[in-house]
Amino acid sequence: MPNNDSLTAVSGLSVGHWTDGESPTGCTVVICPPEGAVASGDVRGGAPSTRNTDLLRPGHLVERVHAILLTGGSEFGHEAAAGVVRWLREKGHGFPYPTGTLPVVCGAVIFDRSIGDPERWPGAEGGYAACQSASAGPVEEGSVGSGAGATVAKARGIERALKGGIGSAVERTASGIVVGALVTVNCWGEIVDPDTGQVIAGPRGEKPGTFESTIEAMREAPPLSPFLAAAENTTLGVVATDAVLTKENAYRLAIMAQAGLARTIRPAHSPVDGDTIFTLATGTNDSPTDLLQLGTLAGRAVERAIVRAVVTATRVAGIPSAREWMDG
Repeated sequence: MPNNDSLTAVSGLSVGHWTDGESPTGCTVVICPPEGAVASGDVRGGAPSTRNTDLLRPGHLVERVHAILLTGGSEFGHEAAAGVVRWLREKGHGFPYPTGTLPVVCGAVIFDRSIGDPERWPGAEGGYAACQSASAGPVEEGSVGSGAGATVAKARGIERALKGGIGSAVERTASGIVVGALVTVNCWGEIVDPDTGQVIAGPRGEKPGTFESTIEAMREAPPLSPFLAAAENTTLGVVATDAVLTKENAYRLAIMAQAGLARTIRPAHSPVDGDTIFTLATGTNDSPTDLLQLGTLAGRAVERAIVRAVVTATRVAGIPSAREWMDG
């Protein structure tokens, strides 16, 4: 497999992170070519906080977007989008107008304010800095960017959670079409390796190296406060391909990609998660496209990206990574 097993293997895309040096939060931006990429998306979680997702639905005028922003900070983190828009405008990315260009930025937030300073979140300067750092090289993974403050496996509360993060992976067809995923994993549920069926990040047990069962916890009782449970979660992803897709096909690709999330997070699409998948098609590869094939591989890329997000994460704010916990 080629060296770049991350989203930037899709021709025309670059990815940048900004990570707060004083508190575990940050943002990640996926920058499209100057003319944009055909885009759509699918929101499945019951507690989303998003930007410009209505325009992604088929039947709406705009077909191309110029960047996707994944950010921490909950509702406050939407401020980072202003910095992304400013950077794109300065670089001439966007729809041409007599007065300049009009960039379109879609995005979504995770809630990472439970483990850091609640007075710090990604603002416009953070979004701008993420764009400045963007590269077409392999994407940095783990506890960086929008994954800096991510946590997983919260059936027993944040006190028994493990560290989440951001991960990426790509799949390729025999004809050379690339489909990749970039996922920020901050879910309420536990993480399952779909290849083995084993839990690789669950609520911490009484002893290092042990997990409690999320399923058993839910048999006993639901979370005491649905609002507080919702205030700690959400998994966000960008799925991209170099294939030529219509907006309608990009929408179906997003739906199929959600299956990868469901196969690795238990439970997925819950009332207390804002699970959202964005899709991008750069159209730089004009090989014949089979949507069934692409959707199947997109789901697989999402699976692998989620697992990588967890296994590359590192301890933050006293919350251990799954790898550290299992090593005892």
